[in-house]
Amino acid sequence: MSTYAFIRVSTLEQDTEKNKIDILQFANRLKLGNVEFTEEQCSGKINYKERKLGALIDNLQSGDVLIVPELSRIARSITQILEVIKVTKDKGITLYSLKENFCNNEDSISATVTSTIFALVAQIERELISMRTKEALHARKIAGIKLGRPRGKGKSKLDKHKEDILKLLSLKVPKTLIAKQYGCSIGNFYNYIKKLEVQ
Repeated sequence: MSTYAFIRVSTLEQDTEKNKIDILQFANRLKLGNVEFTEEQCSGKINYKERKLGALIDNLQSGDVLIVPELSRIARSITQILEVIKVTKDKGITLYSLKENFCNNEDSISATVTSTIFALVAQIERELISMRTKEALHARKIAGIKLGRPRGKGKSKLDKHKEDILKLLSLKVPKTLIAKQYGCSIGNFYNYIKKLEVQ
């Protein structure tokens, strides 16, 4: 068994020392041995498979341990976070997230997506939205552009989440939970699904 830690920082966050200390203390407490760190400075918009995290997971073996400071550091998309949880589980990798006190090999984790994951979704999504907003404001401020909301007649607010919604549907996530996650009534969500089927 080998123990690894992954830390991703955005352009707004440079200091990783506190994360490293927290991870080392956690590893010592669980007697996980030496920790090999992988650090990455990039936007969470990039698919994890195209980043250092993807390469790290590819190289991990069954029985290895991967520690992250928080699940929102994995990616800025709920579907990618769920995918990483599933991939590590399927490979026999133990994934720990310190902030959420989460472990992917506990009895509460089922073959695909479990109630434990859904209990975390709302909290993670709030953190991701806050992170995206701060980074967008920062980037537009530097460029001298005011932050605005694009509008379009006949468009749905769910359109920008289309790929994530399709992914969650393919994972058999209950439609009521998906609708709740994106702040949509179940009636409007079913109408949106019908529109996707027509397309």
